[in-house]
Amino acid sequence: MDNAQRAAHRATASAIIRKLSLRNMTGHYCDTAHEAVALAQSLVAPGQSVTWGGSVSFTQSGIKAALEADGHPMIDRALATTPEEQEEMWRRQVSADWFFMGANAITLDGELVNIDGNANRLALLLHGPKHVCVIAGMNKVVSDVESGLKRIRTVTCPLNAARLHTATPCELTGVCADCHAKGCMCCQEVITRHSRHADRIHVVLVGESLGY
Repeated sequence: MDNAQRAAHRATASAIIRKLSLRNMTGHYCDTAHEAVALAQSLVAPGQSVTWGGSVSFTQSGIKAALEADGHPMIDRALATTPEEQEEMWRRQVSADWFFMGANAITLDGELVNIDGNANRLALLLHGPKHVCVIAGMNKVVSDVESGLKRIRTVTCPLNAARLHTATPCELTGVCADCHAKGCMCCQEVITRHSRHADRIHVVLVGESLGY
């Protein structure tokens, strides 16, 4: 990335961070994923538990591996295979110290735009864990909510459908069909416009392309 692109990312992120502050969310900007790893390590205190919601950005950035290496209790839902284990895992996730997730889109006005299928990811964003850390590359920034929803349906969902093999129209054709298929990932649309609880939601903008 050249200096002009980096400067533009910094300026855009600075404006979004100011808007996030008005919405009672804490914004951060890191030029690189490497810097984001160091920031995440500074946010999570020794011994605090960590869980996450199937986020490509959380893994791709290196944050997950770094927190594991730091010895934090990692609450991994993938380890639960039976209904009983899944129920217990959910209880542990809800009471985690930190929940890490990506964002499907973030508006220039500081709103978080997300779509989900089972909605476990969005449930934990809305309530439960003491802190939420949203990791988002600058590729997720959009002008407004409508643009965010359009991005999700035309970019995010087709790519995630191919990754997860949902057999939905967006996987099979690459185009959203506004479907009601069994594996539909667009069951819940959530716009986070304000956080009632100070210091709960942290948004880390990264000057790289991360996730879908």
